[in-house]
Amino acid sequence: MHIQPGNSFLGCGFWNPSSPDMKLIRNNFLEFGDEFKNIINTKEFVNNFGSIEGDQLKTGPKGFDKNHKQIELLKYKQFLAVKKFTDKEVLSEDFAKKVNEGFQAMRPFFDYMSEALTTDSNGESLY
Repeated sequence: MHIQPGNSFLGCGFWNPSSPDMKLIRNNFLEFGDEFKNIINTKEFVNNFGSIEGDQLKTGPKGFDKNHKQIELLKYKQFLAVKKFTDKEVLSEDFAKKVNEGFQAMRPFFDYMSEALTTDSNGESLY
């Protein structure tokens, strides 16, 4: 949560993951990309964040099938969920409620990405 006049937002994500982490995320998308899409397409996520943001490759990443059904996810290099607030919203009586709704909407996204980064393809912990 960042509060600053003219620049307040709630954000979550993975900005510039390391190469090993990027590989874990992309390999996870190969098998479970539909699950991730379901999360970022829920009414709650879309109403709060619109869609995920982040830099993307122009083509698919090296070593991945350019025709894979998850190619659009595989192109991402960053995975960010950002909800901006106006100064008026920050000062409103229901601001805490709006922030709480944002946190609740981002939780499945955060949980999915955390699991992708901490488990292998069999669901076993990497740590």
